[in-house]
Amino acid sequence: MVNHKDQRRHLDLLFLTDSFVSLVFGTAALVTPHGLLQKIGGGGCIIFLPGEYPTKRHLTENEHIRYFAGEYSHSAHEILRLYGCLRIAVGWIIYHARDVDDGRFRRNLCEALFVCYILQAVAVLRAQFTDRRNTVNWIAILLLSLIGFGYGRFRFGRGGDMIKVYELPQNNKTAR
Repeated sequence: MVNHKDQRRHLDLLFLTDSFVSLVFGTAALVTPHGLLQKIGGGGCIIFLPGEYPTKRHLTENEHIRYFAGEYSHSAHEILRLYGCLRIAVGWIIYHARDVDDGRFRRNLCEALFVCYILQAVAVLRAQFTDRRNTVNWIAILLLSLIGFGYGRFRFGRGGDMIKVYELPQNNKTAR
């Protein structure tokens, strides 16, 4: 038998954790100076002409390859800032969703966040294997997957289809 009060508390804890991580990451992404991005990201974009393959020769001759080591990308920085704004908004929404008693809303929120985090993890995983490999990607993949599967456990796990898991117990005076 599913203990609905414990499930509700665990979901509220997941909401709180997710909102905190989202607010911190979003704020950091929004205020990160370009000099720091240049140090930790540093470009590294390699573009080959059609029919060319990477060899040591390409790295020394600039005619067939462009190597941007450490160049700052204003466009990438703006995208990071926009993503930071989105993370702040999502964190704010999730933080305040803890007080919502509508079970259907909370269930749908779990579904949406599950899909969102899993798709983000897949996108970063793809980037990890098609672009420069780095530790930051693995950390992002792990964090996004854990949060995504946390929401998936609530929505698709034992008792996840029951609205009671998402709602607070109500008495007759507060029932709608």
